Amino acid sequence: MRTNVLAIAATILPVFVNSSVAADQPNIVVILTDDQGYADISLNPHHPKEVSTPHMDALAKDGVVFSQGYTSGHVCSPTRAGLMLGQYQQRVGVYSAGDGGRGFDPQKPIFPSFLPGQYVSTAIGKWHLGLDEDYPELKWHAMSRGFDECYKFMGRGGHSYFNLRSDSEGKFAHPIYRNKSRINDDGYLTNRLSEEAVTFIDRNKAKPFFLYLAYNAVHAPAEAPAKDIKAYQAKFPGLSQERAILMAMLKHLDDGVGDVVAKLKKEGLFDNTILFFLTDNGGSKAMSADNSPLRGFKGSLDEGGIRTPFIVSWPEKFKGGRDVDTPIISFDILPTVLDAVGNLPVDNEFDGKSLLPLLTGASKKHHETIFWSKGKDDEWAVRRGDWKLHWTKGNLELVSLAADPSEQKDVVADHPAKVQELRTAYDQWIAKMADPITGGTKRVDSVKPTDSVPQKKELTEREIQRERIRAEKKKQRAAKKKTNKAPVDTTN
Repeated sequence: MRTNVLAIAATILPVFVNSSVAADQPNIVVILTDDQGYADISLNPHHPKEVSTPHMDALAKDGVVFSQGYTSGHVCSPTRAGLMLGQYQQRVGVYSAGDGGRGFDPQKPIFPSFLPGQYVSTAIGKWHLGLDEDYPELKWHAMSRGFDECYKFMGRGGHSYFNLRSDSEGKFAHPIYRNKSRINDDGYLTNRLSEEAVTFIDRNKAKPFFLYLAYNAVHAPAEAPAKDIKAYQAKFPGLSQERAILMAMLKHLDDGVGDVVAKLKKEGLFDNTILFFLTDNGGSKAMSADNSPLRGFKGSLDEGGIRTPFIVSWPEKFKGGRDVDTPIISFDILPTVLDAVGNLPVDNEFDGKSLLPLLTGASKKHHETIFWSKGKDDEWAVRRGDWKLHWTKGNLELVSLAADPSEQKDVVADHPAKVQELRTAYDQWIAKMADPITGGTKRVDSVKPTDSVPQKKELTEREIQRERIRAEKKKQRAAKKKTNKAPVDTTN
């Protein structure tokens, strides 16, 4: 199947496969967490006292932290689709969890298909890019899309952390797959995913590999070992039950990240591994996540819904322990990887851009403009420079993120020209996107660009000149009218 997918890729895009791959090609690790709050990581100075993620923090010290890292989606599956494509997922009709969960064109090449043939790849954890209703054909399965192996579940959204049987039924009961076989397993799911990742590294340490580790933690359901929940409640009296469970889930997630990094270091692989760490969208309000200091939660296009902790490490190629404040987005990962392995063509169809110039300090510039759209859910946003224009069901808002990262002050009335500029950019962008997979329209807003903008505006030079002429004529008419009137007798 790998050969078939590569053949498809060659007919659609410029040739990616390089037959002369260097022996020291970097390993590739993408760790994607699920619904983790922006402040539910202790490298964020706004984190609450109960948050402690020492392994994630250590990874940040080894790598570069992008303080303005974004996801291309507001919920799980759209971001995953964009990451696998290196493009806006809207190009293949993915705007919502329903679109992405249903699965886009299975003939469309995704991440592993672009890698040199020497790489062995695995997908571990949450997939959320197509269902298994066609079992045993499984055309949406990771191994039907270029991955060599997997340990994962395909169902929508979350999965039970304790029930790992494939013969169970329920909202969070989905079959667990080892490759294309359904299995029954035991243990706490977060830990099992970490164990599978470590085992994969051990089996493939002598060859270049791609590890896609997509945790479902800390997505619902709220489940963690009872002893860990009690430990947080004892350590932090007054902590709500919901936060105690979330912190226990987060602990296992952080420990898993630590296990993967420790294995890479033990095998002498860490320095030549390009590793990405991020979450798939903002923290979930339903799970009591903390996105401080950002506004909003998962599901919105507020900063709290689309900004993520974002770390990149590759010690052999660039210095760690740095922060970069240039805005980047999750679909930059694939082009970055291809640049790292020497397989990124100059002429390509990616919307993402390689992060290597930012990581090495060769450049501070990246995307001029970034777009988001929820399609028929009637919400979209545009960021250009420090400006963000945000449309939500009839309300148009403009903020300057440099001065107002928490989006507290709407300045739409003060900058009509900027509103017009960003609205026009969005109009042009959305026109190029596909219609939603699940049907309906890709945009609901029918208001003209200036309809939602208050009438206060700055006049152009031509308008100013016209106003001057009009005022002069009015003055002349008034003077003429005055001279034609009879003089008023003011004597007694």
